[in-house]
Amino acid sequence: MAEVYLTKEAYKELEDKLANLKSVGRVEIAKKIQFARSFGDISENSEYDAAREEEAILEQEITQIEETLRNAQIISKSATDTSKVGVGANVELYDIDFDEKMTLKIMGSIESDPTTGKISNESPLGKALIGKSKGEEVDVTTPAGIQRYKILSIKY
Repeated sequence: MAEVYLTKEAYKELEDKLANLKSVGRVEIAKKIQFARSFGDISENSEYDAAREEEAILEQEITQIEETLRNAQIISKSATDTSKVGVGANVELYDIDFDEKMTLKIMGSIESDPTTGKISNESPLGKALIGKSKGEEVDVTTPAGIQRYKILSIKY
């Protein structure tokens, strides 16, 4: 797994979720499996099969979160060149083609949410902006064609 960028808050949330899945989640699944076994023969026991499937999904989620935390790079303002766009930056852009301004926050892929203006550093626009400075223009290839943006400001 590649490096994953997270804020301190998101890292803590993942740690808390992992602890909950390992304690509460595993206990709940164990109870479901034990209850399903009480029905007798497990070879034709749909409750048992469902509980084991739920257990597999839980363990997969635990493994995924552990891997994410292992590969996490905490976004640090002090270690960032604030004159250039990087993960954690609020970037004000001018859309040259549509004559409009917009502000976006560059986030790691896990925390991105385009509906709230948080775009992934791995998205086409995020990739185009990373490392650029105020005043630079970027071209982004999208399904609708090439879009052009000018960086108006960068804030951390």
